[in-house]
Amino acid sequence: MIIYPAVDIKNGKCVRLQQGDMNKATTYGEPYEMAEKWQSMDAEFIHLVDLDSAFTGGFANADAVKKVLETVTVPVQLGGGIRSMADIEERLETLSIARVIIGTAAVKNPALVAEAVKKYPGRIVVGIDAKDGKAAIQGWDGETNEDAISLALKMKDIGIDTIIYTDIALDGMLCGPNLTATAEMVEKTGMHIIASGGMSRQSDIAAVKETGAAGVIIGKALYSGGIDLKQAIKDAK
Repeated sequence: MIIYPAVDIKNGKCVRLQQGDMNKATTYGEPYEMAEKWQSMDAEFIHLVDLDSAFTGGFANADAVKKVLETVTVPVQLGGGIRSMADIEERLETLSIARVIIGTAAVKNPALVAEAVKKYPGRIVVGIDAKDGKAAIQGWDGETNEDAISLALKMKDIGIDTIIYTDIALDGMLCGPNLTATAEMVEKTGMHIIASGGMSRQSDIAAVKETGAAGVIIGKALYSGGIDLKQAIKDAK
């Protein structure tokens, strides 16, 4: 299982949100400094999110993302505001991001996902953010009637093999991950599931690993000191 330390960017700074609420942000300095810190603690992959772009589209924090890429040598996956082939091409070809994460567009425009995965096999990940089992879109600000597992299976049918599954209610709350929902997503889809949301303590790593998840994203617990990244990586192995 791979540990993905999260670096979320808002107004050019590294922040952590509570339940995806942009008005409940704690700032932790420069994104590139945090990414460098996690790399120095043996991170194999950095999970980067452009929060402003997730809500508005475009590429609001392009400069901050570029600085991260100039600073670290480990691969980086990036999400937030990726809603067209031009967005995907810019991030994968111009910036050489390892993988892009498509969220809102997976619900609104599955044809885009199909085109992208055909052109960039292995470099397209779909992010499914769930609230009460239903997919949420536009930076978690909008709700749909789309069942999260059904959406994952649709993505599997068009060639996606990796899903980032986030329980919005738990994200940034340090209350423990939704193990039941994660295990169900793993079992019912047979896909590589990266769990996200609620990680709070060292024991959560082993618990998520037991669900069969391929990876786990850790955010606030790293910044608050609740989880030690080096130990988490050892536990994941």
